[in-house]
Amino acid sequence: MGFITINGKKVEFTDEKNVLTIIRKAGIDIPTLCYHSELSTFGACRLCTVEDDRGKLFASCSEEPRDGMVIYTNTDRLRKYRKLIVELLLAAHCRDCTTCVKSGECVLQNLAHRMNVYKVRFENHKEVMPVDYSSPSIIRDPNKCILCGNCVRVCSELQGIGVLGFANRGTDAVVTPGFDKKLSETDCVSCGQCRVFCPTGVLTIRTNMDEVWAALADKDTRVVAQIAPSVRVAAGDAFGLPKGTNAMGKIVAALHRMGFDEVYDTSYSADLTIMEESAEFLDRVANGGKLPLLTSCCPAWVKFVDTQFPEFKENVSTCRSPQGMFSAVIKEYYRDPAHAEGKKTVVVSIMPCTAKKMEANRPNSYTKGEKDTDIVITTTELIRMIKNFGIAFDKIEPEACDMPFGIGSGGGVIFGVTGGVTEAVLRRLAEGHDTATLEAIANCGIRGEEGIKEAVVPYNGIDVKICVASGLANARKVLEQVKSGEKEYHLIEVMACRRGCIMGGGQPIPAGPRSKAARAKGLYDADGSMVIRKPNENPLMDVFYNGYFKGKAHELLHNHE
Repeated sequence: MGFITINGKKVEFTDEKNVLTIIRKAGIDIPTLCYHSELSTFGACRLCTVEDDRGKLFASCSEEPRDGMVIYTNTDRLRKYRKLIVELLLAAHCRDCTTCVKSGECVLQNLAHRMNVYKVRFENHKEVMPVDYSSPSIIRDPNKCILCGNCVRVCSELQGIGVLGFANRGTDAVVTPGFDKKLSETDCVSCGQCRVFCPTGVLTIRTNMDEVWAALADKDTRVVAQIAPSVRVAAGDAFGLPKGTNAMGKIVAALHRMGFDEVYDTSYSADLTIMEESAEFLDRVANGGKLPLLTSCCPAWVKFVDTQFPEFKENVSTCRSPQGMFSAVIKEYYRDPAHAEGKKTVVVSIMPCTAKKMEANRPNSYTKGEKDTDIVITTTELIRMIKNFGIAFDKIEPEACDMPFGIGSGGGVIFGVTGGVTEAVLRRLAEGHDTATLEAIANCGIRGEEGIKEAVVPYNGIDVKICVASGLANARKVLEQVKSGEKEYHLIEVMACRRGCIMGGGQPIPAGPRSKAARAKGLYDADGSMVIRKPNENPLMDVFYNGYFKGKAHELLHNHE
């Protein structure tokens, strides 16, 4: 323990890794562009520079705290220094700010206002570079890059892929995929985490909002929406609702007003996923199938296995993701002329995930030659559409999902947080449904935001070894350990994004520690308040398996590659 004097006030510190953390702990919002607590320290932007009592300037993000330090964060010298940095960054930056998709939430733009930068004295002599539209999920505009390195570090450190890197030196330095390839030509898994950490408009979501508006305007088209579990605890942020608020009812009401004919909760198909995946798991255990079974809900993770660990492809569950299952079921339902009523059906999937856009275009996302999910939009796009329509989201009265696919279980809802899929599987396998049984499952070690979690759960005389990982760098570590024989599991759940879908690449940003915790709590609270907690107790499961879709389950719910 020690003390640092910050602007004349003594501040205690213990194990903080740098001076910047202590400054923020003292309630001072010191500006940064390249610093993020979950990434390595880069020290590129120098905006967090402070001054000590001897007049020395240093970047607070890369300075270790020492007892007795005396520092100042807002001297006249520092204000001029930071203002010049922002002005120089803008001088080498595309300035189409009014039409930039990040306008209003761009960190550089906000800093320009904060530093009173109202004009740029220097000309931009940088060559205009082509915008990369090749990815179905992410648009990359290098003309807006400030060389903060966030995308490079998140892709390498958190995701373990390393698609992006620095090239050239000095004023010619750029961030680019290797050999100047397009994103679609790399091992990019479309997770969108680069977009989450990018402070400007370099990396943005490839939007599909216009396609949705066109479908809604067509009177001969039935537009059906499915809403992923984690969307409900993030959408309200943009409309002034408390962080983590379960806004599902308001989202449904807003979509109905916008003209969607039917609105469903993807937790229904999450229940289907658990029914099929747990059956597949038990079959593999009983009949010597490929183990460990790897979950298949996350498309970025599935692509990661395909490109990075092809020897594990047969370990991946054959189950489609909840998005894929729901879309296939809806399309099959409306193939019946009696249900179709002469209308074309368009399925719009509302997801927290940019990789779902990629998933919708995969060959195994087609059934009987027809694309299952027609359009995917993210939570961020949904927010923009609601604002565009002019709906007072905070005042709109909640509405229920439609039938016949309008009921999901609590187990389906917690799919949106890391460990949720595994917890739902364990609920399905457990005989009891009392509170004590559900609490025992919740406390077995699969909850929490740690990147890698392990648990051993007894089932029918077998100690089932489980691993839950979030973040693809953690997934790489787990698979390397399994590959080497260091670890042995029966079931591995992986979400590409740290903490799961609540922090997906399509969720609204910025989202700090409070948002992350609130979103997870929001899903667990929603689960706890539901009458149906176990997927197999959802009455619509029996309707599915023994009703209209009898005999079609494997065709609709599994991949057939």
